[in-house]
Amino acid sequence: MSETARTPAERTPAERTPVMADVARLAGVSHQTVSRVVNGQHNLRPETRERVLEAIRQLGYRRNTAARALVTRRSATIGVIGSKAGFWGPSTVHRTIQAAGREAGYFVSSANLPSLTREELVDAISHLRDQSVEAIVLIGGTDDALEAARAQEDLGIPVVVVEGDETKTRWTVGVDQVAGAELGTSLLIELGHTGILHLGGPPSWTEARSRLAGFQNAMYAAGLHPAPAVTGDWSARSGYEAGRGIARRGDVSAVFCANDQMALGLLRALAEAGRSVPGEVSVVGFDDIPEAAYLIPPLTTVRQDFTAVGRRAIEIIQAALAGEPGPGRLIEPELVVRASTGAPGTRTSSQASSRTSRRWADA
Repeated sequence: MSETARTPAERTPAERTPVMADVARLAGVSHQTVSRVVNGQHNLRPETRERVLEAIRQLGYRRNTAARALVTRRSATIGVIGSKAGFWGPSTVHRTIQAAGREAGYFVSSANLPSLTREELVDAISHLRDQSVEAIVLIGGTDDALEAARAQEDLGIPVVVVEGDETKTRWTVGVDQVAGAELGTSLLIELGHTGILHLGGPPSWTEARSRLAGFQNAMYAAGLHPAPAVTGDWSARSGYEAGRGIARRGDVSAVFCANDQMALGLLRALAEAGRSVPGEVSVVGFDDIPEAAYLIPPLTTVRQDFTAVGRRAIEIIQAALAGEPGPGRLIEPELVVRASTGAPGTRTSSQASSRTSRRWADA
């Protein structure tokens, strides 16, 4: 038989688009095992999963999602709802979900909203439902987001809320915010600070409330009575505006900020007021944005692994769709200590020189 007369089934995998049977043959497993791997099921031995994935890489196998949708009556599409605010953490989670979703064999349809109001969320969810998405990831743990997610639970579409409240919605994923705030606040306490203020985020956000709770936990555990928090809106501008008032307070020797952006604004306000960091005021942030290590001084902060959050969201979706128990929703934070924190009243020689020069210039 000539080459042109050979049927697709008679060609070798190298001569045609590889199919699942080719993957099974190369990996030495059953067709069903390959199917379980590409559909993200978890009840497989790690070595078996890795052998199948290696065969997929060698052959360049790609699942035919159109054919799968016809057979299973499922769209192989997930939706992602985020905000146009552009903060680094949510943006990183969004990008990771898109990449991890594609790796898991899903099309990813995104909706980026000007803000996360209830009306916008309801419209976005309705739009994604019209596309027959199998699940939705909602990036933004606001009260409105939790309410919108909870309303979908009876409709059969899993909605995973990033940094949500597991007491208010079924599927959530995120970093342990309370533990992270306890880490940052405890560092300041261990350094000897007692006049510690919290610069918090908007109270309507789960993350802000959790970080406030962690701050208070650490303070009470040390026998300290926390002063009322000052709040911002996550932006550097709000941190700067709050910082102008904080800089005038003589009872504050350290500030735990609910995110790095507000810490950035606070650092500028303190610098303009002539308050040295960490000599007179120590500052701790939250997130570990890429710029944190290059601020003046480099910012001590609580690192969130946003890439792990995005990947965990996809794993939770896969488990929810398969009717299986999902992985743990919380990811551990990490404290990154840099030069913005020190014992009360300490000042480096460079900071003292800078302060002397500034006073001389003002004279």
